[in-house]
Amino acid sequence: MNSFQIKVPASSANIGAGFDSMGMAVNRYLTLNVETSDKWTFNHQSKHLPVIDQYEEQYIYQVAHQIATKYKKKLHPHQVNVTSTIPLARGLGSSAAAVIAGIELANEICELHLTEDDKLRLATEIEGHPDNVAPALLGGLVVSSKTSHEEIHYIKLQELMLDIVLYIPNVELKTEEARNVLPTSYERDVATSASGISNIMVAALIDKQYELAGKMMESDLFHEPYRKQLIPNYGFIKKRAKELGAYSTVISGAGPTLISFVPKGEGSNVASQLLKEIPTYDVRAMKIDTDGLTLQ
Repeated sequence: MNSFQIKVPASSANIGAGFDSMGMAVNRYLTLNVETSDKWTFNHQSKHLPVIDQYEEQYIYQVAHQIATKYKKKLHPHQVNVTSTIPLARGLGSSAAAVIAGIELANEICELHLTEDDKLRLATEIEGHPDNVAPALLGGLVVSSKTSHEEIHYIKLQELMLDIVLYIPNVELKTEEARNVLPTSYERDVATSASGISNIMVAALIDKQYELAGKMMESDLFHEPYRKQLIPNYGFIKKRAKELGAYSTVISGAGPTLISFVPKGEGSNVASQLLKEIPTYDVRAMKIDTDGLTLQ
């Protein structure tokens, strides 16, 4: 292909009690417009992208080069124009989107003919777990797990009758900082309760019992009790969203973004009211992206 476009959605992981195992694709995007060239260039055309001096510093290129090397292929030079509406270090999977984009870039340039399972396996090797990369690749809300045998299993939940609202503050929170506040281990009774809450949450989503699913999301024991101290306006946003009809409000990824799940058709109402009350935030009703990675 002389030119092509790669488009990857943002993702919200750790949803409620789905710590490191549940993620959802959101309709904000990392987009690469790629053309053949005699040298590598990456043109960043968005405020959400970091400044780079050399193409070798570009994370997407680094991933693509890693994949090409793994398959013993040459990564021929291209010009890549990059745009993004995914803010960095906000808990919306900017790194996962870059990983998926890099894998697809190598897949197209090197004609690797990777399957979806191949791409997910490679992305998980790079990211460490599949919770963000699975929805970025597949779209929708995905429950996933990597077993001790390095196998990756996933289920994509279908037809969720939900709107979502994002509350993105103008501050960053590095994943490492959010990881450092978590316990290194959990007592058996805590782990058992937390696992049961997660199981009921998933079952309720499948059965479309959204009030119960929301209750379980807000009953997480794995990460939210420890991370809430790092999230600006955590208590206020949860309280106001619930008063406005939200099923639940939880941390998106490692934070500091929060995400509400609300009845279908009510997202814009909740977003417009909260924006009035926290005007320094980027508050908006969003949609669940159901396509994941797309190539044109």
